Amino acid sequence: MTASHVPDATDRDTLRATWKGFRRRCPNCGSGPLLKGFLQVRDHCPVCSEEFHHHRADDGPAYLTILIVGHLMAPLLLVAFTTFRPEPLVLFTIFLIATVGLSLFLLPRMKGALVAFQWARHMHGFGKPSEA
Repeated sequence: MTASHVPDATDRDTLRATWKGFRRRCPNCGSGPLLKGFLQVRDHCPVCSEEFHHHRADDGPAYLTILIVGHLMAPLLLVAFTTFRPEPLVLFTIFLIATVGLSLFLLPRMKGALVAFQWARHMHGFGKPSEA
């Protein structure tokens, strides 16, 4: 924090909000669910009534999930192949299951984290309240 920046009541902790979003919780209160179903973002938090309908997650969560899963699975595939020399079908089956499982685990968490990041940074419709 610089000396010229004085936090006010509308400042939001980005790291804390993103962590709450990763846990698929409301970035504002931390107790309400952010998602309904697997990937659909709620219009508002049922606990604190924070609105989420104006988020712009789009393809970001899918890109982040592919980036993380790819960077984890590629080295693991190399290590497993060079160390253990399993049969190709066994290697394929294990890594197929691991890749799909990790992707399904991370995708809703990445979506929650991205929506919470947008909320914390006052992006798109999550702007600071007007001072009237």
